[in-house]
Amino acid sequence: MRTFLSNPARPAYYTVREAASILCVDRSSVSRAIRVGTLHAVRRRGRLVVPAAALARLLGEPTDGDPPPGGMP
Repeated sequence: MRTFLSNPARPAYYTVREAASILCVDRSSVSRAIRVGTLHAVRRRGRLVVPAAALARLLGEPTDGDPPPGGMP
């Protein structure tokens, strides 16, 4: 099953607004999750952005560095 975040052409980072849209929550909820450490974010060119891999982990989707389900490849 392909989802929004499993697209190989996805961006490496999402703005807080984009992350909120993907997670179906308010921007303030994303900002709070970043502030308390639930969601990882970094500054790029002065803007706070969320790495795509952090969103994928939060949503429980496999990322490029995650092992396949069941352990061994």
